[in-house]
Amino acid sequence: MTFAATVLTLYPEMFPGPLGLSLAGRALGEGRWSLDAVNIRDFATDKHRSVDDTPAGGGAGMVLRADVVARAIDHVADDRPVLAMTPRGAPLTQARVRSLAAGPGAVILCGRFEGFDERLFEARAIEEVAIGDYVLSGGEMGALVLLDACVRLLPGVMGAASSGDEESFESGLLEYPHYTRPYEWEGRTIPEVLRSGDHAKIAAWRKQRAEDDTRLRRPDLWERHSGARVGRPLARGED
Repeated sequence: MTFAATVLTLYPEMFPGPLGLSLAGRALGEGRWSLDAVNIRDFATDKHRSVDDTPAGGGAGMVLRADVVARAIDHVADDRPVLAMTPRGAPLTQARVRSLAAGPGAVILCGRFEGFDERLFEARAIEEVAIGDYVLSGGEMGALVLLDACVRLLPGVMGAASSGDEESFESGLLEYPHYTRPYEWEGRTIPEVLRSGDHAKIAAWRKQRAEDDTRLRRPDLWERHSGARVGRPLARGED
């Protein structure tokens, strides 16, 4: 099964963009996934190809029309989930990325201007997704982020299938720090435990550093992780 991505956008020329390079680009060329960028403006019906209008109730900016966007969605709709990139959406998580990567693909809707007419979300099954607590000029950058996160998890894209198993967020923690040659650089050395060859000690060090760094850098993640540990039975050997 090929992961099929369709992006609905006012700027189809932005795709594949960086997704045409590196791992994602090679996988695209190998047919491990497909990408189709569809111009929302093609579904406008007036001579000016209008896709937006002024906000009801007044205010700055323009709002994407529900009727035009719905026609675009209906044109490409199939069994894939439809996701709208919007700062009002639920935060994108690694767990959601993994579930999307395991499926047939996605239809990704990119907003512009002040966003979408809210009736669009009442009339169509659309999952609203945000990639952070900030606002971009449009949803295209978010779509690139989402697709990159998904594509790298597809079978055969990364060199080793286990490459994504111990990354940040996979276990609810930030990933432990990494080191490589040279052993000494600007007076700083690689931690001796990583040169010991003792795999049990290395695993314990990595686990401790992941927990320490998460606690210090992302207390929100640590709170959820530690709460989950408290809420489940301990496995044999855990403390």
